[in-house]
Amino acid sequence: MENVAINLEHLRKKIHRMALNCGRNPATVKLMAVSKKFPIQQIETALATGQRLFGENRVQEAEGKILALANPDMEWHLIGPLQSNKAARAVELFDVIQTLDRLKIANKVNDFALKFGKAMKVFIEVNIGEEPQKHGVPPAQIPEMVRLVDNMQGLDLLGLMAIPPYHSDPECSRPYFRQLARTLTEINHWRNKPLEGLSMGMSHDYQIAIEEGSTLIRIGTAIFGARVP
Repeated sequence: MENVAINLEHLRKKIHRMALNCGRNPATVKLMAVSKKFPIQQIETALATGQRLFGENRVQEAEGKILALANPDMEWHLIGPLQSNKAARAVELFDVIQTLDRLKIANKVNDFALKFGKAMKVFIEVNIGEEPQKHGVPPAQIPEMVRLVDNMQGLDLLGLMAIPPYHSDPECSRPYFRQLARTLTEINHWRNKPLEGLSMGMSHDYQIAIEEGSTLIRIGTAIFGARVP
């Protein structure tokens, strides 16, 4: 448990230093603790260090944690694929859904947000590497998806999220991060209210992501350690 606190302190200092080194305000880079498959005790340790932003992959697993902790100061993001039959509960439980990956899900989330009287904060997930096994909107279809989401009264679009193709060399993520940032800039040329959110970068490549403009990095193993299968 002590390692969680030590890891978070180390990460915060490193993020601060890296942001300054590339001419960015460290406050523009948020650190998400990805707590999927980790017990509540470890989340509580992170919470005690001041960590407030957490990410979960599955609605059912997250529900138990969110209800057990019942802390209004915590911010919970869904960062895993969302099934249609889980949309209602996801809207009720989460503060942000980062994985709008197709129009059907966007419509479902919008419908339940309107039903519950909630402006649901969302990211559009981009299949930045156009990998057939991954979820996400193809890059070429992002402008159309943004326009569709902008017209949904129950949704508040924050930005774009992506997971690049994995490579042991984190430098290989750079062109994908750069492409996502460029896509966001192009969208902001015609969108009335600029989008600011770029959710990109994980434990092995977050340093590259910060250099390329990430505003939210999603860190699991570098905080909590290796997950037990």
